[in-house]
Amino acid sequence: MSTVNSDRGNVCLEQRFAVESIRAFLKSKTSYDVLPVSYRLTVLDTSLLVKKSLNVLLQNNIVSAPLWDPKTSRFAGLLTSSDFINVIQYYFSNPDKFELVDKLQLDGLKEIERALGVEPIDTASIHPSRPLYEACIKMMGSTSRRIPLIDQDEDTHREIVVSVLTQYRILKFVALNCRETHFLKRPIGELGIVTEKEVASCRMTTPVIDVIQLLSQGNVASIPIVDDEGHLINVYEAVDVLGLIKGGIYNDLSLSVGEALMRRSDDFEGVYTCTKNDKLSTIMDNIRKSRVHRFFVVDQVGKLVGVLTLSDILRYTLLGENDN
Repeated sequence: MSTVNSDRGNVCLEQRFAVESIRAFLKSKTSYDVLPVSYRLTVLDTSLLVKKSLNVLLQNNIVSAPLWDPKTSRFAGLLTSSDFINVIQYYFSNPDKFELVDKLQLDGLKEIERALGVEPIDTASIHPSRPLYEACIKMMGSTSRRIPLIDQDEDTHREIVVSVLTQYRILKFVALNCRETHFLKRPIGELGIVTEKEVASCRMTTPVIDVIQLLSQGNVASIPIVDDEGHLINVYEAVDVLGLIKGGIYNDLSLSVGEALMRRSDDFEGVYTCTKNDKLSTIMDNIRKSRVHRFFVVDQVGKLVGVLTLSDILRYTLLGENDN
């Protein structure tokens, strides 16, 4: 018994040291260090029509883009799938104004957000030369779970949009460059980072508009799909909504989730699952190998018991061992 307790104590100690090392690593790097040598950045003018901006996102296989105000020559916020979901909800609730949707510009989104009483477009940003740890902390407080990097031209002093950091990019950077992730051997169920209560879910027969409301109310990017016994069978994501409205289905959202998934693109990355007994080192290894955005936590028979998001993992890395 004492040997077991000793081994467990060693695992906990190694994990604490590993988290502290990862935290020191993040403090020693800047956001510039995370950026690849070559990359493409899409920035949208706020005078662009919303429907055209949607096409730009889908054509470039992205789900967010920085906005640029041509009148002030300044960064104007970050456009995400949540903004399109707000548009859908507004016109679904106000069918008499539906003919205006084709004329809506990006700078008109604030009127819709005000009418719905939801959070405005996220305008948080950080200078790319600031410590990566600082960027992570700021990202945790943003509604978009991303952080745009804004620099300044030395000659004109005008803002320059450098890139947008995502949680996935940061965690993959950590997984690739920090060998300490191999020492994160405690089961995730012990860490208090799995969301188990009030995890919204839907059925294949649930109308899409109901799932859109769940996405909006929970400020989440996906809703798990379960069968009548609670077994996880698929997921409906915010990006699926973008593909749906591209086809002009703004006002016919009573179709079921199952019908909507028939229109899902072939490059869907799949559903990633884990159990509460899986170690954080295994989770980080999956992030290193695959483009994962969340893990649905299931029991031994595949029933949904919770969700582990990249936000949960990043928050634990930044702050977790201070509390445990």
